[in-house]
Amino acid sequence: MKTVSLQLVTVDLENGERGVFIGLPLIPEDSGDLDHQVEEIWFSDIQDVPEHLTFAQLIKMVELQVCRCTSGVQ
Repeated sequence: MKTVSLQLVTVDLENGERGVFIGLPLIPEDSGDLDHQVEEIWFSDIQDVPEHLTFAQLIKMVELQVCRCTSGVQ
């Protein structure tokens, strides 16, 4: 079976609410802590997706979003 690496990011707000975000791994397991310090965090607009969307289709949508967002970063 083919697998996809995923990472959960949990954000706790001061008001006690919590959000969990699922995405492609941000920091490789074999990297040093100093190699990947967080510089900035931003959130995309909320997107409605079809209820019948497969997991593979969702991952593809995420990959395309990440590629568009980082294509201008040098």
